Amino acid sequence: MAEPRALWLVNNASSGSNDDDAVEALHKCCGDHGVRVAQRTTFPAEDLPTPAMLDAAGIGLLAVFAGDGTINATITALAGWGGEVLVLPGGTMNLLFHRLHGDRSMDQVIADAANGRYRTRRPGLARSPAGDALAGVLAGPGTSWNQVREAMRDVAVLDLAAGAVAAVTESLSGDMIACVDPVLGRAEGYPLLMLTPRDDGLQVDAYHADSAGDYLQQGWALMRRNFREGPHDRLGTVQEVTFASVAGKPFGMLIDGEPAEPAPRTTFTLAPSEVDLIATAA
Repeated sequence: MAEPRALWLVNNASSGSNDDDAVEALHKCCGDHGVRVAQRTTFPAEDLPTPAMLDAAGIGLLAVFAGDGTINATITALAGWGGEVLVLPGGTMNLLFHRLHGDRSMDQVIADAANGRYRTRRPGLARSPAGDALAGVLAGPGTSWNQVREAMRDVAVLDLAAGAVAAVTESLSGDMIACVDPVLGRAEGYPLLMLTPRDDGLQVDAYHADSAGDYLQQGWALMRRNFREGPHDRLGTVQEVTFASVAGKPFGMLIDGEPAEPAPRTTFTLAPSEVDLIATAA
């Protein structure tokens, strides 16, 4: 019988689908398919493994069972590594997981990875001075809605109510941002721009609120943790794009769901990932 393939597991206990029972089930699933969890890192309580640590342990496969933010941090830390990364659905949105594996279940993905039924990809990402995004970027005063999402994640009812009011107020009164290079969409800007990296370019969507009804619709979409369902315009797909505040003031950004340093202007460029990711989708 072949020796089980050794795997280094990274998980984040605060991610959406990452409680002890879920991690135990993941261990069992790996064992059932001939993969041995040889090492485990619980982030952020423990430092992420580096390429040198993985090589020293003789491990060429790392699985990350967490949300998009922890996945981003892990892949960034592994830039230049010669092994393979398996992204698993351990968060709320799991955007990168679906990008690599479609609608497949975690059990199906692990089975395929264990039996060589996959290919490796270096998918396109959005590179900026604020960091790289593999799942997506949200920019503008509308990113105050992140307070609502975090309150929902923590089941903080009072914070949820306060955050919803603050988010609507900031979106209504905050300084808009626009795509300025190339010029896409409205010159007066939008309360929220979304950038989705793909292998062939960066897809730009603009979220707006031209009426109170739009805000109610947008609020419902965001309260359900899905920014993509709000009213929006598809502005195009580009290789590089610059977002800028219409008023010249710093605006907020979420990169793969994590807050980034506000800036009045930021340029995003399509670039390939710097580590091989396992993909099982057709």
